[in-house]
Amino acid sequence: MEILWSLFGVLLIGAVVASVLRRRGATGIRLAQPGDPDAADPAAYGFVRQEELDVRLPGPDDELLRTLRLVQGGQDWQAAARLLAGTDKHGELRWQRVQAFAGAASLELARHPGEGGRWLRTWRAQAPKDAGAAAVHAEFLVQQAWRTSTVGTDEFRIILEEARAACEQAALLAPGDPVPHITRLAVARGLGESHEDFERLWLKILDVAPAHLGAHLTALSYWSGKWHGSADFADSFAQAAAARAPRGSLLAALPLFSLFDHMEDVVLVQDFHDTAVVKRALHGALYAVRSARHDDPAAPLVNHLLLHFLVQGRRWGEAMEQVVRVDGYVGALPWTLSEDPAAEYAVYRALAVAGYEANGGNPATLTR
Repeated sequence: MEILWSLFGVLLIGAVVASVLRRRGATGIRLAQPGDPDAADPAAYGFVRQEELDVRLPGPDDELLRTLRLVQGGQDWQAAARLLAGTDKHGELRWQRVQAFAGAASLELARHPGEGGRWLRTWRAQAPKDAGAAAVHAEFLVQQAWRTSTVGTDEFRIILEEARAACEQAALLAPGDPVPHITRLAVARGLGESHEDFERLWLKILDVAPAHLGAHLTALSYWSGKWHGSADFADSFAQAAAARAPRGSLLAALPLFSLFDHMEDVVLVQDFHDTAVVKRALHGALYAVRSARHDDPAAPLVNHLLLHFLVQGRRWGEAMEQVVRVDGYVGALPWTLSEDPAAEYAVYRALAVAGYEANGGNPATLTR
């Protein structure tokens, strides 16, 4: 899910590591050699081995993975068409699947120039009125712009202008589908469109999917201080969305994403994770995932970010709650900002296990 991977910029990894090491010392957690009888072992909890963690998705989607195998193994674009045709166009899952297909095609093309992603080109040529193909193609162009060119260059702008036209065509083929409009938001960010133009695009999404987390995350990136807004703009957007979120919506977690995006703008005092602003954001995100449907496909996006904050805040039991919910998948912030998402996640998971056990927990006491 490439666009999600670039939504908020890159944290300073050295600062993260230093913070983690301080937490270890402050809580009595110490480094141990492999095989040490006192070493916390994530495998004892049935967690997935690091080398088997799936870096493509934030959470489970067996239908998508089966379809990707068919598409990539046999160039069977019809399987992708069937899956998207049967996916609710108003839900988060369609957005995630469109991103996954586009990401797969883009990565194939990067690995095999001229040949990779041929199934997507065939799909568009043989089914020009297929709304799913149009949506995937638009998203593919956006991901290509970020993967193959430099922001601000003529090449980058040309690709995104093509993507803008593709978004408009996809929207015409699927009235009421928010996905082409969400992709259009990413285009607006890359092209630096004005606040007024962006607001007009945003109103189109509010008309069809007012509580869509993916749409809000994409919009939040535009309002970021790294792009076309500021920390205040982003926080105001996040707080407003959280305030109007209906029960069961994940929008209450949006302030935590805004906080994460602007952490380098914050003075990191020693008790940063005990400050009111962090506590409020964590409270909202925890409320969001606990009140959401157990099978909400967007919930893992929140769980992963919660794990990051809860470990740094030494809230071990709640951190383990997030590990239980997402273990096996690492295709989400903050891990995807690392060159090795699986390794980054594994460090935080190990710290969560160690902290949990240092406070009396064990595999038998962990609620699943």
